[in-house]
Amino acid sequence: MFVPSLGFSLRENSVTSTVCCKRNQISVQPSQLRLGKFLVMNRRERTFTAIKPDAVHRGLVGEIISIFERKGYKLVGLKLVLPDRKLAENHYSELRDKPFFPDLVDFISSGPVVAMCWEGKDVVRTARKLLGATNPLESEPGTIRGRYGIDIGRNVVHSSDAVTTAEREIQLWFTEHELVDWDPAVARWVYE
Repeated sequence: MFVPSLGFSLRENSVTSTVCCKRNQISVQPSQLRLGKFLVMNRRERTFTAIKPDAVHRGLVGEIISIFERKGYKLVGLKLVLPDRKLAENHYSELRDKPFFPDLVDFISSGPVVAMCWEGKDVVRTARKLLGATNPLESEPGTIRGRYGIDIGRNVVHSSDAVTTAEREIQLWFTEHELVDWDPAVARWVYE
């Protein structure tokens, strides 16, 4: 997760600032500072989301992506993957001791998965709300699983449940070069 350290000074009509993070130092323009808050679209929280084989086969990919885009999140990674058993086991490693683990691994590796990395303010928590409860029958009607899911074993989509999980899953499914750093024109209309 990106946690910047921000130093800035305000003078009568000027702002100077420097942002340091991991390996980079970024100069920030006055328009990017607002009451001492650092606002750079491409440095917000990231999450991993996967459209599962059931949704891919049902032709729901475009609709699911559209929900995230309309919410205002930025897509920084996207690829169609046929996950092998090793990737599936690594992805769900925290569930290894559960009785449903073999079925889960079989299902996620049974067909194409659309792997995505989304970026935006509080995207991990909000993505989980967009998805709805793990069991589609317990999901609110307006959520993705509430609309399209029927069975807990075919619940359409996965999204990271915590920032640390998101970091691990993004690294598992994407290389650094597969994530694109870009600034959407709509950002100024989504974020203060």
